[in-house]
Amino acid sequence: MPSQSPLSRTFNSEFTRAIKMRVGNQLSWPALPVDWSGHSAPVWSVIYSPNGSRVVTGSPDKTIRIWDVESGAIVGEPLTGHDEGVTSVAYSPDGQYIISGSFDRTIRIWDAETGAPVGDPLEGHTDPVWSVACSPNGRHIVSGSANRTIRIWDAETGAPVCDPLEGHTDPVWSVACSPDGRHIVSRSADHTI
Repeated sequence: MPSQSPLSRTFNSEFTRAIKMRVGNQLSWPALPVDWSGHSAPVWSVIYSPNGSRVVTGSPDKTIRIWDVESGAIVGEPLTGHDEGVTSVAYSPDGQYIISGSFDRTIRIWDAETGAPVGDPLEGHTDPVWSVACSPNGRHIVSGSANRTIRIWDAETGAPVCDPLEGHTDPVWSVACSPDGRHIVSRSADHTI
């Protein structure tokens, strides 16, 4: 932590000799780029890579972009393949894959290093996919859709794991997996979780 940061000053005054800087010791936090430009439409979804070195964004311009966190520069070419806007992006826990959901009703898996699509699009939702998540062990992908259902997919084969989960009476806007991977939580336009 930089020696001139508010956090460092607080710790140094409250906890004398408790924290020792072994390497680095910057004077202040580096300035992040102010404007990350590249999409031709608004950004609908954003996520950090598990190691924090990249940011991935999805946009209604039908593309996914990968950004370098330190410089704000775009890494590689935009990921293209969705026929409509990208509504949600997620990373696999190991950082090897990017998962995206789209208005085109599909989920896609991408190689995070090369940007190449992995396998065929996951199809089954009958309305736009609003949210995607990956289980903590990386074995399953979870998606929530405007068709009021949640689907669980095998991340390796792309096959549905079970019948769609039903119960919401309006679109499912957001899905997440519990840290132990045993539960899914969802948020819907029907004001329920």
